[in-house]
Amino acid sequence: MKTKIKICGLSTEAAIDAAVETGATHIGLVHFAKSPRHVSLKRAKELRAYAGKRIKTVLLLVNADPKLTGQAIDAVRPDVLQFHGSETPDWLKLVADNSGLEIWKALGVKDAPTLAKSSRYVGAANRLLFDAPAKALPGGTGTSFDWSLLAGHDHQVDWGLAGGLDPDNVTDALNATHAPLVDVSSGVESAPGVKDVDRIAAFCQAVREYDASK
Repeated sequence: MKTKIKICGLSTEAAIDAAVETGATHIGLVHFAKSPRHVSLKRAKELRAYAGKRIKTVLLLVNADPKLTGQAIDAVRPDVLQFHGSETPDWLKLVADNSGLEIWKALGVKDAPTLAKSSRYVGAANRLLFDAPAKALPGGTGTSFDWSLLAGHDHQVDWGLAGGLDPDNVTDALNATHAPLVDVSSGVESAPGVKDVDRIAAFCQAVREYDASK
């Protein structure tokens, strides 16, 4: 099965083109002021329109209140809404019911018990993204977690792998986890928030070569 690829934290049309042309399936737009990848809702709307139907657009929010969440959905009209904070399953269900959007939830994986708690999102999220534990920022930190924690885990929700992935280690990550989706941000940058089109291409190529070897 073809591995899905999300290139997150985009802020330019060139980066979108690179993601589309090299075989990514999703792009991520970050609306979180503390992130070096933050884009305003106005800019996110422009980028979403530029991407059009060529690739699926994911809008990432972090502990956004109901007003901001509604404004973001209305402005950007993403294909997917990704939550990357301490949002509860009940909140995710409420947003899903009122927006009709596909809902993703990022979870920091510290240990096996933390991973086991992901079952609380069954019926609330369409996909879980297993990421490194939050530090100063909830994601995009370039750090990974112990992938062996996922070995043998009974995934009750569609999922993806994030945290510290880059063109050099994504093949190892896929061999270790067999993730159906890989999510990269800082690993394809030349500086914080600055996407490198060559690294995007290299990342996607590595994933497609992994797919071809199966």
